[in-house]
Amino acid sequence: MLWITAAWGACFVAIQWGLRDAPVLWFAALRALVAGVALLAVGRAQHRPRPLGMRAWGLIAVQGLVNVTVGFGAMFAAVAGLATGTAAVLANAQPLLIMLPAWWLYGEVVSRRTAGALVVGFAGLVLVAVPGGGGRGAALSLLAAAAITAGTLLSRRLGALDVIVASGWRFMIGGAALAVIAGVVQGTPVIAWTPRFIAVLAFLSLVGSAAAFVAWFTETRRSRLDVLSAWTFLTPVVGIVLAAMVLGERASGWTGAGLAAVLVAMGVVLVPARRRSAPQPAPGPTS
Repeated sequence: MLWITAAWGACFVAIQWGLRDAPVLWFAALRALVAGVALLAVGRAQHRPRPLGMRAWGLIAVQGLVNVTVGFGAMFAAVAGLATGTAAVLANAQPLLIMLPAWWLYGEVVSRRTAGALVVGFAGLVLVAVPGGGGRGAALSLLAAAAITAGTLLSRRLGALDVIVASGWRFMIGGAALAVIAGVVQGTPVIAWTPRFIAVLAFLSLVGSAAAFVAWFTETRRSRLDVLSAWTFLTPVVGIVLAAMVLGERASGWTGAGLAAVLVAMGVVLVPARRRSAPQPAPGPTS
């Protein structure tokens, strides 16, 4: 989870760079399609099984449309309209959004301790990023968070499928739909295929999408979703730090307090509560 969240945090800076050379929606579509092609090539080379049955393909298609078409499209548009740090924070509201659905769908009861810690952690992220602004960009970031949360919940339904092949088709279906929308909204793409853009696209597609999402969906099959999602609090922290170092986005005076709240919240969620040991009976008389 450390390298997954680090990769996703770096993606927000990479998106900001890539938007200098490509339109928003076409850039998002390319990220998904390149990731899909790479994963399907791996699946074919390793002779991994293809999805079978209408139910499997239906779930993959729905996940692709929600997680990729809506999630990636909203995320890229939000980065274009917000400070990078703010977009990273709002697009990673998943720990809060996933609590009730995970309890309802999978019976994962969230303790008051965990729920309180997640609220404190998100409040800390808001303290860090609130100077970045809001408006339509904030709404798009929250839409991206909701779409990614829905994709995470759906991933549990795909437990019997090969994660690499299923993820590859998910990216292909979602990316193709996003390309159609991009063509309608933005017309023929005008992309500057500079070395910078090629490097950024390769990182976003192969590391931030193909590798990171395969690892993420693998973990969602064997871990509690509330605890797993708590790790994503680190994603905007990485995004904020990189945005300050690379893009020169200045942090506000609330940054230290916000990051401290995030780290405390993560510690509370990820470190199991100590159980009180039962009182031991007093030793009896020895013979």
